[in-house]
Amino acid sequence: MPSYRNQLMSPEDIARSLDRIALQIVERNHGVDNLAIVGIHTGGVYLADRIRTIIEEREGQKVDSGTLDITLYRDDWSLVAQNPIVKTTDISFAVGEQNLILVDDVIFTGRTIRAAMDAIMDFGRPLSMQLAVLVDRGGRELPIQPDYAGLELSVLDNEHVHVLLRESSAAGEVVDEVVLESRS
Repeated sequence: MPSYRNQLMSPEDIARSLDRIALQIVERNHGVDNLAIVGIHTGGVYLADRIRTIIEEREGQKVDSGTLDITLYRDDWSLVAQNPIVKTTDISFAVGEQNLILVDDVIFTGRTIRAAMDAIMDFGRPLSMQLAVLVDRGGRELPIQPDYAGLELSVLDNEHVHVLLRESSAAGEVVDEVVLESRS
């Protein structure tokens, strides 16, 4: 049972952050030519889809997108589960011709992103790889930093950041929020 639960981002905060991230991606990449967005399962897939939609609506141009499962690329997968649940990777475009934006919900140690970079390289070498996250909670173990972040904060060891998105909510529970909980 958590000792406390604080809302860090409301639905409006999340929407504003994704709008800002989408705009920054387009600005940094001088438009959407050769741009592709790949979401890391699970939360990153939903956020990547939202960012792609925002960019396509603003720019009036389709953006390549895909999903990435990094389960078997993790350096700690044998510690996570004896029988890991492998999700779908769907990258149907030529990675080598793209400025690729990896999207995840939260960055912590950097190990998920390192695994994602390894997985992407199996599809080819992109022109560039950039990282967008909704929350940067600090605590890096690897020298990996996001290029775009909706919220940056320092989180204690006994605290956990939960990104709750409407796409993964139970029926009837439409939720978009980021919460910080302490673990007793």
